[in-house]
Amino acid sequence: MSRPIPLTVLATVDPLLRDSAVFGLVTGGPRIVVLQHDILDGGDEGLIHRVVLDATGVLEDVLLPLEHACLSCAVREDALPTLRRLAADGRWEAIVLALPVSAESLPVSRALTGAARRGGDLSGMRLASVVGAVDVATCEKDLLDDELLAEVGRELTADDRRSIGEALVAQIAHVDVVAVAGEPQLHVVGSDLVEHLRAPDSLRIDGVHELDVHELMRARHDSTVAERRLDPLHARASEGPTNNGVWSIDLRSARPFHPERLVENVSLLGEGRLRSRGAFWAANRPLSACAWEGVGGQLSIGELGPWKGREPFTHLVYTGVGDEVPALRSAFEGLLVTPAELSAGLGHWLGREDVLEPWLGARSAAW
Repeated sequence: MSRPIPLTVLATVDPLLRDSAVFGLVTGGPRIVVLQHDILDGGDEGLIHRVVLDATGVLEDVLLPLEHACLSCAVREDALPTLRRLAADGRWEAIVLALPVSAESLPVSRALTGAARRGGDLSGMRLASVVGAVDVATCEKDLLDDELLAEVGRELTADDRRSIGEALVAQIAHVDVVAVAGEPQLHVVGSDLVEHLRAPDSLRIDGVHELDVHELMRARHDSTVAERRLDPLHARASEGPTNNGVWSIDLRSARPFHPERLVENVSLLGEGRLRSRGAFWAANRPLSACAWEGVGGQLSIGELGPWKGREPFTHLVYTGVGDEVPALRSAFEGLLVTPAELSAGLGHWLGREDVLEPWLGARSAAW
């Protein structure tokens, strides 16, 4: 039986950085092939721009129709059959899938992991590693400012309203390997932000051309571990360097948020040049775990489901570069149900208007 062909996924928010990383990977070995995708939203239908290249140059460059202009359609309709075809070709010993600029790596790696199981569409392959490329020269601005992907022409589809930071942090926090472009010694804040926001068990490599494609291919991506990295219930503050002004803090309590105070004063915790994430419960929804995701002034909250045997908790992790810590601690305490309110019982909220319903009706509701 032949050995499964290893596959590496590459994610970034910068098209030039993606090109640079792809060049480094294809020149890292004579039998490496790259499948690169871009999604083009044509209104009523979508298009996918497929490029296949190896060390000899571009082998395919085609535009194909998509059922819908979305990442899941691109994976299902073109990535899976093309990867299967490349694996069966016999010319290459490893494959790289370069995702569309700003695409999140988690849903793609989840789909590829399932397809690579016995009997799946990619049963002759295995997902070896997921790599994110980030430029420390632009990292602070990209992560903490409120600029939208659509404002710089990097939106995934026409209705993509994510900030650059939202897309970038989802990549950095999920991937197995973070490849850093730029000069960390000159951009110390950006470099330290990467350290605070990448997964503690991920590997950092300085220099996108320092990626060893053979090491990447020898690894094995664990989708369960990777998904846990982004799980709001498992958020935790980083122990990254603080000597250049970057900080991360844990705000934690067993008490729930007061629903009315949260709605009225959420800006105290949700605005600013900050990255925040975690989970919470509200006094009027004691059985529901809720997710909190914020970056660059954008905040999304939503219901995760039941606590599944856990004791409910409220835990938010913040990362920033300013002097917000005292104000955040004060605001967090002010939005919690007080000990006196909690001792009066949660029945106080039964039958009252649920002011959180507009926000907790969906996991990705934006505040």
